[in-house]
Amino acid sequence: MPDSMTMEMLQEAHGLPVVAADGDKIGTVEEIFYDDETRKPEWVGIGTGFFGTKRVLVPVERAEVAGDALRVPFAKDHVKDAPDIDGDQISQETERELYAYYGLSYSERRSESGLPEGALDTGLSGSSPDSDGDTPSGPASVTRSEEELRVGTRTVGAGQARLRKWVETEPVQEQVEVQHETAYVTREAIDQPVSGAEIGTEEIDVPLRGEEVVAQKQTVAKERIGLEKDVRTETETVTDEVRKERVAVEGDAER
Repeated sequence: MPDSMTMEMLQEAHGLPVVAADGDKIGTVEEIFYDDETRKPEWVGIGTGFFGTKRVLVPVERAEVAGDALRVPFAKDHVKDAPDIDGDQISQETERELYAYYGLSYSERRSESGLPEGALDTGLSGSSPDSDGDTPSGPASVTRSEEELRVGTRTVGAGQARLRKWVETEPVQEQVEVQHETAYVTREAIDQPVSGAEIGTEEIDVPLRGEEVVAQKQTVAKERIGLEKDVRTETETVTDEVRKERVAVEGDAER
């Protein structure tokens, strides 16, 4: 393999799986970032299915195409926790963070890959000697990260209220007074002679009147019923677990 990879080589590697030093697959090659001055490729953007929207980058330095995969000398978890970037360009501040995270010395002097010359922090146990077998110079560091629980709310359906009316039939009773005429016989004694009177038959009709009950129905509005909404605030407790990295110093280093 050549010591450094060209832009053409990386473009041909687009879509290939990226494999970590421990053999785990990290993702696939999706983006290539190059230095504006040297026009040399510096970083490989990895697309993953489980890092969400995080932009994961690994340096081109010491990456190599082996068979049908791009292999990088870093542990999968180490790459996963690399600093994120915004947009399609890497700011100078983010570049410094990436250099420090991967154990690269940040300087204006560029190597053939576009990265500063220096050793890489692979995230695996042990050290990575340089090409001469000596221990790399420059500060070595790791980035300690923590997960933070961020809780919010979203609006979801919580049920439904319906206002419905129907018709029921029930019996009712009302008492009403009615009047009607009745005929009765009255007698008055008359004891005096009459002239010209004829003895015969005679009929008198007296019409009688009475009241009958008449029932009518009318619709009368009795009540207006509506539905209104209000908001009640309740407190709920969210329980979860967050992970925190710890750093221990071992060996002969001074604490």
